[in-house]
Amino acid sequence: MTLSKTLLPAAALIALPTLGLAQEADVTPPNEEIGYIFTTFMFLVTGFLVMWMAAGFTMLEAGLVRQKNVTMQLTKNIALFSIAALMYYAVGYNLMYPGDGWSIDGVLGAFSMAAMEPVGLADTETDLTYASVGSDFFFQLMFCATTASIVSGTLAERIKLWPFLIFVVVLTGLIYPIQASWKWGGGFLDAAGFLDFAGSTVVHSVGGWAALAGALILGPRIGKYKDGRVIPIMGSNLPLATLGTFILWMGWFGFNGGSQLYMDTAGNVADISRIFANTNTAAAGGAIAALILTQLMYKKVDLTMVLNGALAGLVSITAEPLTPGLGAATLIGAVGGVIVVFAVPFLDRVKIDDVVGAIPVHLMAGIWGTIAVVLTNGDASLGTQLYSIVVVGAFTFVVSGVLWFVLKTVMGIRVSSEDEINGLDMAELGMEAYPEFSKS
Repeated sequence: MTLSKTLLPAAALIALPTLGLAQEADVTPPNEEIGYIFTTFMFLVTGFLVMWMAAGFTMLEAGLVRQKNVTMQLTKNIALFSIAALMYYAVGYNLMYPGDGWSIDGVLGAFSMAAMEPVGLADTETDLTYASVGSDFFFQLMFCATTASIVSGTLAERIKLWPFLIFVVVLTGLIYPIQASWKWGGGFLDAAGFLDFAGSTVVHSVGGWAALAGALILGPRIGKYKDGRVIPIMGSNLPLATLGTFILWMGWFGFNGGSQLYMDTAGNVADISRIFANTNTAAAGGAIAALILTQLMYKKVDLTMVLNGALAGLVSITAEPLTPGLGAATLIGAVGGVIVVFAVPFLDRVKIDDVVGAIPVHLMAGIWGTIAVVLTNGDASLGTQLYSIVVVGAFTFVVSGVLWFVLKTVMGIRVSSEDEINGLDMAELGMEAYPEFSKS
């Protein structure tokens, strides 16, 4: 007892200097920095969620192509993501966000490399009303890479690797940033009143238009259309495709939520949570619509349609995930699911071979989502939305078509018939994804 009475005061005396130091070392940021910190943190977190969508696209495509072409899709996806990272740094970021440095006002941005602030913001006056350049660059880069991922799946199983990657260089370095600057960089479409919250047109339909141009020039896979009939070509791994869809669904919370662009007030935080909820229910609406519709039309549920229905619901809500209520968001997503179920067989009727259904999901549902903004956002004009869809679509489709045609003429974009039949994994890469299941 005596020992305890002796030790307690001693312990208190020892702790006093520590408590004093803790008070002196108060590192609570000043109020003017708190919004900057939270918004920067939001961009980093939502950015890596969108980055995770690259894994989703990869797994979806790997599951929907045949076994002999899986390694090719894996290679294309990691390569396109890496190319996007370098091209967006080298030219894309400042071309898309030129500030006051437009080369042609409102039309063509600045040609310069991206640069971050100094370490620790040393010797610089930073705009504390937004976020760090590094976090903004990282977040916006992920949208650029997503656009390229869309093209990969449509052209699977018959395109050569290197022509595809050259196309990605131009898409991520020039095509995507230029048209994105027209809206998100403060260009002429933004001045006209075009509304596209997170990119139903700016990202998804752009990827769809580029994919459509490539599919038309590349042509369908051997054996897909024969004697006036459509021959189903089944994917190699539906569990993998389903996993990819769930990864994309999760990543979309970052895609739409981060596009709020600010997390510096209670109102912004509440809006981000509203966006999350609307994004989720739109995906569910698209999946359920496709599930019910395929049962009614084909007497059996088509899993691939349900997967793409969910993705179409996500694309549909992307242009305006904030203003709808949960009911409206569900219906907007459901229409996206219906579009997919009818668009996939339509493309087959006109002999446009889209391996993973990216054109119905990203282009057609992207157009619908952009139009649907007028249903819940009173600031949207139907005429302006349609005008912007046409402008972005014409630019992307024409430039992509010319580029695909040049690549076809100069180096060829399609593998030989023999290589296509044997599979691109061995013909282009010399390795298989599932060698233990190889027929050889």
